[in-house]
Amino acid sequence: MNTPVSRRQFLSTSAMLSVGLAAVSLGLPGNLAAAESGHRPNGPRLKTSLNAYSFLELLNANSKNSSQGVDLFKVCDFCAQHGFDAVDVTGYFFPGYPAAPDDNYIIKLKRHAFNLGLGISGTGVRNDFTTADSAVRAEGVQRIRTWIEVAAKLGAPTVRAFSDSQPPFKNWQHAAGNAGRATVEGWVADALRECAEHGAKFGVIVAVQNHGDFISTGAEHLSLLKRVDHEWCAALVDTGKYLSADPYADIALMAPHAVNWQIKETTQSTVDSPRTDLNRLLAIVRQSGYHGYLPIETLRMGRTDYDSFVEIPRMLAELQLAIASTASL
Repeated sequence: MNTPVSRRQFLSTSAMLSVGLAAVSLGLPGNLAAAESGHRPNGPRLKTSLNAYSFLELLNANSKNSSQGVDLFKVCDFCAQHGFDAVDVTGYFFPGYPAAPDDNYIIKLKRHAFNLGLGISGTGVRNDFTTADSAVRAEGVQRIRTWIEVAAKLGAPTVRAFSDSQPPFKNWQHAAGNAGRATVEGWVADALRECAEHGAKFGVIVAVQNHGDFISTGAEHLSLLKRVDHEWCAALVDTGKYLSADPYADIALMAPHAVNWQIKETTQSTVDSPRTDLNRLLAIVRQSGYHGYLPIETLRMGRTDYDSFVEIPRMLAELQLAIASTASL
């Protein structure tokens, strides 16, 4: 993960100067540049994590009938069994979502993960800041504020927030009532900035995910972050949701701004798009100086033979091999 704000006082004058010059050359806003001013003498420290969404169908089945599927505790057990360093516990799968779960549940899950030697790399919620309905945007802000506090109790460093439209809307233009992109970016940025202000109070970073709608390129992702201009708002880089001719170029642009990831099996989260070149991806991650968790997220993608218990370990093994293979970079 990029260096926390509290470490800035330890950076040398020369390091700060070099980062500052680099920020100017990239045109980064002051707060965003400050959040990216870290340096780790021995190079990036990368750890594996699993996004619980990889068990979507089984988690949904369990929410309807506790004797079916798996719950978040079983997801933690699976992660420990297969050697993950952490788990990303998506908010949708907590009892009572979108309301905050009971503190007793949070404490029990946190202790369970700790006992298994797992970190909690993040959580996330659904929100729509592209809609013209200001009440819906305000509801999303309040939801993220609530889950920032849940994340703080869990010890999770980030809360994932969407920058794209949500059902019943087909896309951001539909949600926005055909308002222009600059106007919609302003709505999204204002809402995220409000969330980031709350995150700063609890030490939780708002991690904004690209999801192939309002944010479908690295340039769009970076433009939004620059408009938010808050050190507690950064990028969650979804490697399967930059819908451009060269998603690796988008990933390379955004990797220096990442505080969390979703590493997908294919480059555009469809079964017929190219499989992710994990060695190429890890080279980009290392060159960016990112430190922290690399959560994988597997998806059914229409496959009738998809099995979370098979696909996740296979992808983890590939990720671990890529981490090892690129260690000298």
